[in-house]
Amino acid sequence: MSLLIDGHNLIGHMPDLSLDEPDDEAALVERLRRYCARTGKRITVVFDRGLPGGKSRLSGGGVTVVFASERSSADAVILARICKSKHPGDIWVVTSDRELASGVIANHAHVIPSDEFAERLGPDGGTAGDTGNDDCDDDLRPDHLSPEEVEEWLRMFAKRRRNGR
Repeated sequence: MSLLIDGHNLIGHMPDLSLDEPDDEAALVERLRRYCARTGKRITVVFDRGLPGGKSRLSGGGVTVVFASERSSADAVILARICKSKHPGDIWVVTSDRELASGVIANHAHVIPSDEFAERLGPDGGTAGDTGNDDCDDDLRPDHLSPEEVEEWLRMFAKRRRNGR
């Protein structure tokens, strides 16, 4: 499973972070590092308006930080990564941007709404009771799926893994 985050979109859904703060990106990355340390997950967070674009010096601690170039956008970078992936069904994108979410779904990846992930992330960078067990990524399942739908998806992806896809 790969977790891609629309960084500025997530900041906009964090109750104690603001896009108006000069160090908003660094504050979010620090939270994501604590989350990675607690869960064992690896995250790529993509922000708009980075110079010169590409991987940032903020990367580390399980978090890869990417800034879109001036000629691009975080949305375009995220969609390009999904399109280049051999396994887009293994990618989960954190965003509440409807246009980006539509593109993610159209390319067979998954969406986690930013407010849901922000709640799970919490102010300390982790979630209560999170064991870090990636076998069942319960903390990343959208709440709007029924238990039957979740089981069907799990069966489909287990079958794909066994078949080497």
